[in-house]
Amino acid sequence: MNSFKIVIMGLGYIGLPTAALISSKNIKVHGVDINQNIIDIINKGNIHIIEPDLEGLVKYSVSNNLLSANLNPIKADIFIIAVPTPFKNGHKPDTSYVESSIKMIIPYLENNNLIIIESTCPVGTTDKMKNFIFSNRPELKDQIYIAYCPERVLPGKIIYELENNDRVIGGINKDSTKKACDFYSIFVKGKLHGTNAKTAEMCKLVENSYRDVNIAFANELSMICDEAKINVWELIELANKHPRVNILKPSPGVGGHCIAVDPWFIVNDFNKNAKLIRTSREVNIYKTEWVIQKIKDTANDFEKSSNKKPKIACLGLSFKADIDDLRESPALFIIKTLINEGYNILPVEPNIKEYKKIKLFDYENAIKEADILVYLVSHKQFKNKIIKSKVILDFCNINSN
Repeated sequence: MNSFKIVIMGLGYIGLPTAALISSKNIKVHGVDINQNIIDIINKGNIHIIEPDLEGLVKYSVSNNLLSANLNPIKADIFIIAVPTPFKNGHKPDTSYVESSIKMIIPYLENNNLIIIESTCPVGTTDKMKNFIFSNRPELKDQIYIAYCPERVLPGKIIYELENNDRVIGGINKDSTKKACDFYSIFVKGKLHGTNAKTAEMCKLVENSYRDVNIAFANELSMICDEAKINVWELIELANKHPRVNILKPSPGVGGHCIAVDPWFIVNDFNKNAKLIRTSREVNIYKTEWVIQKIKDTANDFEKSSNKKPKIACLGLSFKADIDDLRESPALFIIKTLINEGYNILPVEPNIKEYKKIKLFDYENAIKEADILVYLVSHKQFKNKIIKSKVILDFCNINSN
């Protein structure tokens, strides 16, 4: 067993898989979360999120006393910050969770400690946290290492990608970069690319902004094709035969805590020059509103022709296929909006058992009962089903994914 200890602040979609992967390498990990229920679940060797391979790693690590969870941090060699950075006041990034985590660990810091921020942050956050630490613990100046290393993972493949993807690591100085690279080399098989903290912070934001811009092109194209009465899926397939063209697939919008969020971090700080990035965000948000209107128009047409209000099965709540993650989900927003406006909605989400005040329906029963089927997410449970005598709105090209 490695002799050093790790503290991971935040045991959510990134923190828990990171903790499980590191502890599976026979390294002691102490996870910290503000939710006592999550702590209790993990300490029993169970998980609170759906992610392939995660439960086995957690069970192994907990049963071998390599992983434990608590409300409070402890003294350690390495501290990893993996808490969320949501919005506040519109599209301004909220770094209060990062700041709170740093405040929590400050009393436990010692010489030669390494602090790594993995949370998505505005450019300059690592330097800001460095100054905050040294203002509270001036004796630690030049005695500890601080770096920024964003995750690059896809829900449904998090464990594999944490281990195999390249990582960008930016320290507050060269020694911090090297220290962090040495640590990640223990459990990451991908290449480690050292840089400075600001570049690493911007790299994370740029990666997801790039994807958002490309999705916006596909979503805008889908609306143009609908107006022109052209099959957008066939069009994209044909256009992609060009050796230098790779158009992505349209969707009801963009969700998740990365692509739907990170571009705003750039727009907020660099508004004057972030014209394309801002416009792409606006296109993807508008696509969701456009989908809502298409469903409404279809429902109104059905009511006029049949003299009854339709039952509408909305298939999928998560932000992408085959996961339970609802963060920034356009499908969830669509369903909530339609319910609030009085439409008779039968929501279906096979990856979760319940969701707050929304009653979920079994897939087969919803299909039988509904007059209109709306495919919002291409879950595997929805594919290759032959359905007749229904009005169908397919916003994810369900049977060709």
